[in-house]
Amino acid sequence: MAARAISGQLDDEADRALRAPEPAGSTQSEAIRVALLADVRARRRSKELAAEVAAVEADGREREEMLAVAELTESFRAAR
Repeated sequence: MAARAISGQLDDEADRALRAPEPAGSTQSEAIRVALLADVRARRRSKELAAEVAAVEADGREREEMLAVAELTESFRAAR
């Protein structure tokens, strides 16, 4: 896919972050690209984890096991 230019407005925090020194050889464009991709990956992973949690909570056997593990963990903590 060909690169395309975009524009946007930065708040003070984003402007300060963009003005911070980039690693040698890195451009502001590359810094923005890396940050954008990292944010997309983090948001995607967060949604995936939420879906996994919902699936575990919806499965009666998984939920029982989760509660048993939590109870066991709490018993170790109480034994201290």
